[in-house]
This record gives sequence, structure tokens and C-alpha cells, in this order.
Amino acid sequence: MRFIFGRHFEFRSPHVLTIGNFDGVHVGHQRVIEQAKAVATRLGLPLTVLLFEPQPREFFARQRGKSAPARLMSLKTKVAALKSLGVDSIWCLKFSDIRPLTADNFIDQLVSGKRVAQVVVGDDFRFGCDRQGDFDYLLAAGNRRGFKVEQSETHLLDGVRVSSSRIRELLRLNDFDGAARMLGRSYAFCGRVSYGQQLGRQIGFPTANIALRNCPPIHGVFGCSVEIPNGRVMSGVANIGSRPTVSGQKDRLEVHLHGFSDELYGLHLTVTPLIFIRAEQKFESLEALTERIRFDNNKARESLSFLNGSEIE
Repeated sequence: MRFIFGRHFEFRSPHVLTIGNFDGVHVGHQRVIEQAKAVATRLGLPLTVLLFEPQPREFFARQRGKSAPARLMSLKTKVAALKSLGVDSIWCLKFSDIRPLTADNFIDQLVSGKRVAQVVVGDDFRFGCDRQGDFDYLLAAGNRRGFKVEQSETHLLDGVRVSSSRIRELLRLNDFDGAARMLGRSYAFCGRVSYGQQLGRQIGFPTANIALRNCPPIHGVFGCSVEIPNGRVMSGVANIGSRPTVSGQKDRLEVHLHGFSDELYGLHLTVTPLIFIRAEQKFESLEALTERIRFDNNKARESLSFLNGSEIE
């Protein structure tokens, strides 16, 4: 699979294109990709997925000085998820570069001008400045300019539309099972361990620190599973937030692994929150924080031990 960045890349041969944010790469997104892949296979052409960074809602929120919506996954994790679905190319554009394009310009420069043979999009797809274009607009343009268009129908789960917004809401409510059903997998954070303040080590609870580039969809303290690169999976307790007791400013993930003392710096971890323990709060002293961490850690151990069929150490 190849990763392409920038609107001026020239495609040398015809290809099938699907377009979207694909935040979370949930079961609805997977259905779109499967449909597009089937079209590409039938035509004997490669499949390209077109993404935008930042995602449009993030771009507009920042323009208005507001907080961006929580993101379900980083670009790196999204690329890995799309690769696992058999995508041939991922084409990523800077959203500010294409924001001014009218619907016609969008089609001229990014579809018909890029040797696209067929486009597969979701039924809620909109494009062009101020969302001028929709599926019918794209279909009419395809008839005029020589590319085909196919629509992927909304995917429902128990009568509810699967969407990134709905998954964010389920995670906000700490409904990890509900979110997992819509994602097709457990929700997890993936990231590389970096150096922190070493505060956890000083108070007897060493933590692996993972920086979060985007606003996470959950905050608080959670019992979790942690997978390290050798495939070993352990239980742990994680804090996701800004750490107000120690005057933290940015959201980060800190996770303490149960019964593990080896070096983790530089390793890539997958942290899966399983049980909500409490909301993040500011304590009046480091001693009070330490006592609460001890309580939270014990609660996480006890709660995780009751998970049936768990492969967590």
C-alpha cells in the first residue's frame, strides 16, 4: 500500500476512489470499503481512499476558536486500519488547500482530473465549498465527464445508524461494549511511550506516558488491558486527561501496568479501556492523590479479574 500526500500528485492509470473522514474506520466505513474494493476487483483497478487532514470539523472548530470534536483515532492508526482492509493507496490532502474549491472544481481537480474510473461514497457524502455537492450532483457530473458513481447505503445496527458521532457518544457514556459493536473491535489508544515527569515512579506507581495529539473521546480513570509489541497483554489502570493536581495542561494517557517492571520507553502500546472507575479530579495534595491512585489501582485489579474469558495477565 502506498501513502500519497498533496493535491498535485498525478495518477498514471485509472483507479477506483472512495472519499471520507473514516474516523474510527467503523463497521459502516468497512462496508463502504468492501463495496469499493469489490468494484475495483471487478474492474481490475486499484482502490484509492481520499482523506483530509485535519478533518473538516476540526478545521472549522479551530477557525471559530472552539474545541475540535474528539477524534476516534490518529491518522497513523487510521492508515493502518485501512491498510488491513486491502486498500491499495491512501491519498491525503490538507483540508485548507481544498476548502475553497466549488463542487465543480472539486470534481475537476480531484476526480475527473485524476483518472478516476468510478467513485463509491456513503449516502451522506457532501463536497465542495459550503457542502455544495451531494450524491446526485456527483452522479450528474459523472455522466457528463465519463466516470461512474455508486452509493453505499447507511449501515444500521439494531435500527440505529452507525456513525462516528454515535460512537463518540457511546464512549462518552463509557459504553465500551456498544462502541465496540459499532467499531467492529474494541476501542483502543495506540501510541509510543515517551518520557514524562517520573512522578508515578516517585509515588510507587510507575506509568507509561503516551502523548495525545488530538482531543480524546473519553476522560477519567479506567481499568484497562495493555498490549506490548511482543504480543503480551496485561491488566492496568489508566488516567486519560490533563492531570490537574500537578498543573498539567495537555491531555495525555498515563497507564500503570500490573506486575510489570521492564523498560517501556520508546515502545508502541495498545491500551484498551474496559471499565470506568471515576472522572478525573483535582486533589488538594500529592498525598491525597497517591492514596486515591492506590484505591483506583486496587479497584481496577479487582474489577478486571471478573471479566469472563479474559486473556489478560
